[in-house]
Amino acid sequence: MGAGGRMTEKEREKQELVGRTAGGAAVQRAPADKPPFTLGQIKKAIPPHCFERSVIKSFSYVVHDLVIVSALLYFALVIIPALPTALQFAAWPLYWIAQGCVSTGVWVIAHECGHHAFSDYQLLDDIVGLVLHSWLLVPYFSWKYSHRRHHSNTGSLERDEVFVPKKKEAMPWYTPYVYNNPVGRLVHIVVQLTLGWPLYLSMNASGRPYPRFACHFDPYGPIYNDRERAQIFISDVGVVSVAFALYKLAAAFGFWWVVRIYAVPLLIVNAWLVLITYLQHTHPALPHYDSSEWDWLRGALATMDRDYGILNRVFHNITDTHVAHHLFSTMPHYHAMEATKAIRPILGDYYQFDPTPVAKATWREAKECIYVEPEDRKGVFWYNNKF
Repeated sequence: MGAGGRMTEKEREKQELVGRTAGGAAVQRAPADKPPFTLGQIKKAIPPHCFERSVIKSFSYVVHDLVIVSALLYFALVIIPALPTALQFAAWPLYWIAQGCVSTGVWVIAHECGHHAFSDYQLLDDIVGLVLHSWLLVPYFSWKYSHRRHHSNTGSLERDEVFVPKKKEAMPWYTPYVYNNPVGRLVHIVVQLTLGWPLYLSMNASGRPYPRFACHFDPYGPIYNDRERAQIFISDVGVVSVAFALYKLAAAFGFWWVVRIYAVPLLIVNAWLVLITYLQHTHPALPHYDSSEWDWLRGALATMDRDYGILNRVFHNITDTHVAHHLFSTMPHYHAMEATKAIRPILGDYYQFDPTPVAKATWREAKECIYVEPEDRKGVFWYNNKF
């Protein structure tokens, strides 16, 4: 039993009963009390070299991914058109899926740059992150600053920035009709995976409420302060530049050429981003807190490691080392597996990992995690789906 396993038998039975009622299998909730360890104690358990950033090693992952992206692009431009028509119909989906997955890995490297986990040089990190994220139509600095606030306020119902759950009384009247039937739930998942990312960037969908309209492309929006506005302009220039390049490609080769080569893989990247983030922060076992209970360490621990199989490596382990990432976000991804193994004995039951297959987990979370409400203790909120 880990450090977080200090609960009465009655409490444990209640937790398992909640899990059986909701999804059939017992779900033991993460401890919501203040942990009996400190961030410093967790850090001491990690080998010091795990915090070392190497420019050469970091760039090796960039080169590795871009070589595969280039090979797949050659496959799409040269090999697929030479195939018989029947085989082309099979080859295009293979290209889209493979290119979308590898490009998600590129997105993760840019995410490392936003956390200053790529190198010891902030300017280099920002240049690499700006180029890679702009290529994927992501406003690098805009996302960097809102994502930093997500890491500063994870698990807070008032200040977290992404997939902030609503209380039951704040849910719209039609919610039971959408989530309590399979068709409505499927439509919700599809919309979330296809439109969720652009809606988050353009309208702050699923983000924290602001006093006025919030948009990641607006330098004068409420998300950013005066010191950040110039860099938001730079992010916008990066995205507009890539969009203009795509326009010129469409003019030269045709609109559907750009769709086949670039847009469909980008849709897959966006879907993975939304799904990975959603499953990292949405689970019946994870608590959320209001301002009366929230503190940074408990919030950082209120996240879930998942198993994506071979895609764990393609996505540079952002999927199965997310707990460690929230605790030490400047740690390079190539040390995160070692760090995760080192901290698990310290975290005990505070460490959360769910091996449920991704498709099954997505359906379960969409069904069970509709809103949050307190139960035995004010200030600590748990997912529920009962109307």
